[in-house]
Amino acid sequence: MKKSSFVATILGTISVIFFALGMCMAMVEEWNAFKPGIVVGCVGLVFALITVFVWRKMEHKAPIKITGKAVLTAVIGIVGALALGVGMCFCMVWNNMILGIVIGLAGIVILLCLIPLCKGLK
Repeated sequence: MKKSSFVATILGTISVIFFALGMCMAMVEEWNAFKPGIVVGCVGLVFALITVFVWRKMEHKAPIKITGKAVLTAVIGIVGALALGVGMCFCMVWNNMILGIVIGLAGIVILLCLIPLCKGLK
């Protein structure tokens, strides 16, 4: 295993642990830790960004260029993931199955739209 892959694996694992713990803190009502959960989840997101920058630096890759397509791809990915998550919340937290399934399926369709956007159609 290359050193860059090992470092990326360690940093990625740390970021996922922080993000997952933050999500649990925010969603489990018995813990009564919504605001600290948001903070811990954001720390996980910051670690994920650091992981990307460190890995690219160790691989001697060029910095990421921000283009219109990259921004559109990120926005569509965020909207799709949020829609899927809101659909799951409707089903599991708020006991509204029909609306949750519809919103969750819309999120999945939005995420599937990323494939032709990233890879293109031939």
